[in-house]
Amino acid sequence: MCTLIVSVMPESPLPVLLAAVRDEFVTRPWMSPARHWPEHPGLIGGRDLQAGGTWFAADPRHRRAAAVLNGRGALAPQGIRRSRGELPLLAAAEGGWPRVDPRAYDPFHLVLAGLDGVRLWSWDGRRVTEDKLPDGVHVLVNSGWARGHGDPRASWLRDRFAAAARPVWRAEASPARFWGEWLDLASGAGLPPDDPRSLLIRRTVGGRVFASLSVTLVGLGEEGVRYDFCPCPEDPGSWHQVRATG
Repeated sequence: MCTLIVSVMPESPLPVLLAAVRDEFVTRPWMSPARHWPEHPGLIGGRDLQAGGTWFAADPRHRRAAAVLNGRGALAPQGIRRSRGELPLLAAAEGGWPRVDPRAYDPFHLVLAGLDGVRLWSWDGRRVTEDKLPDGVHVLVNSGWARGHGDPRASWLRDRFAAAARPVWRAEASPARFWGEWLDLASGAGLPPDDPRSLLIRRTVGGRVFASLSVTLVGLGEEGVRYDFCPCPEDPGSWHQVRATG
């Protein structure tokens, strides 16, 4: 996953909103969100079939979610290297920094969101840094937390999501009715994938197609967890609600 938009508003009925886009080579197999992990029966997320982990995991019972983005820096030694896809599962299950040795992972940015706020850990292959995201809308990319206006794409996305009407809790509403303007923005806002501002991408890298393969929208509130998923970003009609209870 290459882009994560996070909105924090503690006074809202939905204090945390997340829009997560997974960018990957189109030939890498995966499955849509479900309870895929018997060792973590309370977690829901899409499953990466190559390594077995996920890019985004939600724990409806505890009203929290975790996501991982690839980072930049020194790679892990091959002899101890582990998949970063296990990190969201561990963070969501444990409710904090997972009890792992970061040296076993390539660089990453790990986000854990709950009703008590949103934490960000970044590992560059040498040290771990930790931040708590303040109130407002934030954009995270492979280079980390995009603060200020140094990244024009991140600034464009942050301004648009911040200006969009905030969803309110409607348990049985359709994705379009629940998310409103957020759904349009998460679907690309009509921008072509080659527009430098576009949330969704599609390009050829070394003869292989690298693209935005899915989009996730999650809202965390006292009423519960609202989880919506788009498995075909080129088709906004593929948005559907993922049942986060039962």
